[in-house]
Amino acid sequence: MILAAQLVVLGVLVVALMLLRRHWPYPSPLIRPFLPPQRRWPEAQIRGWLRTKRFHPGYLAFFDRDPERIVPSGPALLAPADGLITSVDCRDGIRYIVIALSFWDMHVQRSPATGRVVSVERLGAAYTDGEGRDFAFLRDKYCPVQARTVFECNAGRVAVRQITSVAARRIETWVVPGQPVERGQRMGRIRLGSTVVLETDASLACRVAVGERVRAGETALLEVSEVAC
Repeated sequence: MILAAQLVVLGVLVVALMLLRRHWPYPSPLIRPFLPPQRRWPEAQIRGWLRTKRFHPGYLAFFDRDPERIVPSGPALLAPADGLITSVDCRDGIRYIVIALSFWDMHVQRSPATGRVVSVERLGAAYTDGEGRDFAFLRDKYCPVQARTVFECNAGRVAVRQITSVAARRIETWVVPGQPVERGQRMGRIRLGSTVVLETDASLACRVAVGERVRAGETALLEVSEVAC
């Protein structure tokens, strides 16, 4: 009995070592479920999958998550995406709040306000066309691909840009011109690394700063009056 138990333990150790060697330098499947997302699927491994287009099914299931959100009351414009605020700069009377999404952020975008969709534009098929060289949030993308959705709401006209690169290129927009939308409503998704930009009137008071993390449909970004749409 003792010998059999020892053989079982030895067999488990051999399998564990084989899996560790096979997946090195990335986590073994035996420990992957117990690690936080950034260590469960390291960035270098994900970038390798981008090149080969062969993604681990567990990572794809994690990436495609779409949790419910509790939309706060009030008129403030909400974050359209999860991620890190990298810029809140103004230019020609427009404020651009840039949200950088990592490989581990939730990638479903939500409407910043209650209102109506005015237009959905597809922009930036090549790095050099249009505005590509003028905006920092486009310059860091190789041949940026965009969808720009404009809303009419209590803050006037605001726009949400969904931006990715040709390496990913997949942008889903789930709203159409003329469609009414609710604050915090799902409006689209970007696949595998991206940037989302909220464009608003520069006069609106900003409630976030560079370096803060925000959540789509939950984090208030800008103060707005109670004026109805």
